[in-house]
Amino acid sequence: MQQADSSGKGGNTSRRDLIRGSIPRNLWNMAWPQMADSALTVVDQIADLFWAGRMGYRTIAGLGVAQIFMLIYSTARIGLDTGMRAMISRAIGANDREYANHVLLQALTITFIWTLLVGGLGIIFTNKLLSMVGVSAAVVELATTYMQLQFVAYSMQNFVRLTGGALNAAGDSINPLKAVTVSRGVHILSSPFFIFGWLWFPDMGIAGAAAANIVAQFLGMIMNLVVLYKGNSGLRLSLKAYRVDIILIGRLLRVGLPAAMTSMQRSVSQLVLLVGISNFGDAPVAAFALSRRVENIVSNTSRGLGRASAAVAGQNLGAGNINRAKSSLNWALVYSAILSAVAMTLYLLFTEEIATVFNGDPNFLAHMTTWLFILAIATFPMSSVQVLTHGISNTGATVAPMNITLTTMWLIEIPMAFGLAFLTPLDSEG
Repeated sequence: MQQADSSGKGGNTSRRDLIRGSIPRNLWNMAWPQMADSALTVVDQIADLFWAGRMGYRTIAGLGVAQIFMLIYSTARIGLDTGMRAMISRAIGANDREYANHVLLQALTITFIWTLLVGGLGIIFTNKLLSMVGVSAAVVELATTYMQLQFVAYSMQNFVRLTGGALNAAGDSINPLKAVTVSRGVHILSSPFFIFGWLWFPDMGIAGAAAANIVAQFLGMIMNLVVLYKGNSGLRLSLKAYRVDIILIGRLLRVGLPAAMTSMQRSVSQLVLLVGISNFGDAPVAAFALSRRVENIVSNTSRGLGRASAAVAGQNLGAGNINRAKSSLNWALVYSAILSAVAMTLYLLFTEEIATVFNGDPNFLAHMTTWLFILAIATFPMSSVQVLTHGISNTGATVAPMNITLTTMWLIEIPMAFGLAFLTPLDSEG
């Protein structure tokens, strides 16, 4: 059995020993790169919407609809990583590096099949998916090519997320952040070249933002794979003993499917809400799409914090340190409260300024400023829920978070939203 050196020697400088030392310090050292990683994922979506705003709010609406479908595609698969994260963190905590590599290989197998089937079908049926939402034909036309190219980009991102998640579970939070930072930087900086045809680049319109994302995600995927093959982060990817392990894949799916349901249904609920909002016109759709991306700055960052607490908890559970595992989640809630206070203050102080950056149409601004104000009030409960859900599920306990999320989302939030929108004068603000 090949074992990991928990001392951090032998070039394994990126991996942290999470079963000893200060819990809040260990958590923060693990959390800030994952929080930054998660925030950067939203920043590139917001950057796409910024360029879309230069072309009118209908382009914002089209990209917003496409991004929700991309979220459904990616968040469902990210949920499947939950079992992998839990097993790898416990294997590393128990000093069993060989088994951790075996788990990673099975997770890669699942992701390859998922990407081939779901991503391929998404590209084929893009136009039908956009049309079913109920937005105008102009919005569908603007978003079709963008969404097809994004299916390719997000298929690569599936492997960026999986390999980064494996490294995080092994205790390395820096190298995945490097990959995401380079990827996001390339996407944001190269997008206007593809969109407007600067220099020798093709003039692709807003679809150019998706083309830039393909290049960016490819770079991020290669960076993570190089780190894994070198084995400097407590986990070495080797194909020498690769075999399809149906039993282990079944275990990964049993743990991961409830988490996938939990993650995916949030995105599906956004799609359901979007169908209702499309009855009020393209401007509310654009405002809804943008406000959800701003919301994701808080929620995605909180998910990163929750996953970090799960990595700390998982390794301590593997080492038999139950109290340290519990304490990591408590400290994650403290950090989330601080994050929420900062976000709420910024959203309340700069509501109109944030909206105006994207588009100055009065109809769009009227909806956007109202939703940003509501979002500011909701930051604290939203952040805490994300930390708890991902902190608990990424240690392997996925059923309870799924049941709680499904109940609150589909029995409370969705019915209330439709009731307030269609049975009161609030309309789309409901």
